Amino acid sequence: MSATPTERWNAALMGNYGTPPVTFVRGSGTELFDDAGNRYLDFLCGLAVTGLGHAHPRVATALAEQASTLLHVSNLFVTEPQLEVAERLDRLIRSGPDAPETGGRILFQNSGAEANEAALKLARKFHGRGRHGVVSAFRSFHGRTMATLAATGQPEKHEPFHPVPEGFRHAAWNDLDAVESALSPEVGAILLEPLQGEGGVNPADAAFLQGVRRLCDERGMLLIIDEVQTGLGRTGEWFGFQHAGIVPDVVTMAKGLGNGVPIGAVWATAEVAAAFGPGDHGSTFAGQPLAAAGAREVLRIMEEMDAPRMARERGAELTALLEALPGVTSVRGLGLLLGAELDPEVLAGRTAPEVARACLDAGLVVNGVTPTALRLAPPMTISSGELDEGVAILAGVLAAGSPSAGGATESEGNP
Repeated sequence: MSATPTERWNAALMGNYGTPPVTFVRGSGTELFDDAGNRYLDFLCGLAVTGLGHAHPRVATALAEQASTLLHVSNLFVTEPQLEVAERLDRLIRSGPDAPETGGRILFQNSGAEANEAALKLARKFHGRGRHGVVSAFRSFHGRTMATLAATGQPEKHEPFHPVPEGFRHAAWNDLDAVESALSPEVGAILLEPLQGEGGVNPADAAFLQGVRRLCDERGMLLIIDEVQTGLGRTGEWFGFQHAGIVPDVVTMAKGLGNGVPIGAVWATAEVAAAFGPGDHGSTFAGQPLAAAGAREVLRIMEEMDAPRMARERGAELTALLEALPGVTSVRGLGLLLGAELDPEVLAGRTAPEVARACLDAGLVVNGVTPTALRLAPPMTISSGELDEGVAILAGVLAAGSPSAGGATESEGNP
């Protein structure tokens, strides 16, 4: 008898993701299908990645054409797809109010963690020795490299890896006084998400981001905005910081940029970007032709469809559906990056991750981002009918576990 995918996974891969409960084999738009032919609605998008849905035909065609044309030459040479991606990203970042007239500069990376790592190095190079400190927020998430782990404001994640790099401090989220109290002469940068994704789907107050921008201006610090999960239309603006009407010095992005193709990028003002010279930072695969060709087509499609508008409209629909759902006490977030807080009575001893596993069993992909909240990040191409169907699945799962329905449903192997 041949081994199952789960048995092969456990035998061949490290255990840092646990044992995945499902083997997906194909997807189309909002739909996923497993190796047994079961259909699922994807309301998570691979953690806010596939904003255009699965197997978008134009992206697939762009990748296939590039794969048969030029796969790799290294960053010692220019390739055509990189140029358009860099130019479009710079234009979108500077599309908000009070944006600089002079264009910024792009540095390609392979992932969000790498983009944040590069941004931290850029800040150190810009300031020079003595101003290496970085302040970020508690409950933030910036990656799992050693420096981005240190910047992540979740001390429990640091514990197995001490000593983490020094120079990182954390302040309370949405608390300008706490951020100011954390500052000292060696702090050269403040690193924030406009909406904390992994930390629980917690939006920043506009006044908070505006106040941090003022602090950075007053003290000569760089403001680095982590748009890895929030960028490229997801929140209802091209970038989350644009809700507050501010302009950062450095912006990092990844996830939705490639719609599943691994690519990240750092944008910086021309002045800050000039701190990096040849050899200061690099990557063999960053911005290579296949990934850049995918990102180029993603950006073309997103602009044609007005992705921020789609996220606003579908996000408003999803918020209204969730707020009307028995068992959901509140909904927070922006656009199509939402957190649904669950009623403890309806949870009836379950956790949100256990509810998410029950949703998976019923054909809906979401995740429990805190013990009491679900994260929902469906594609911006989702239809109203799919929103209705997905929320109906969640309603059934919540009703099945309520005390009136006979108690909680326990699930094993929760992610």
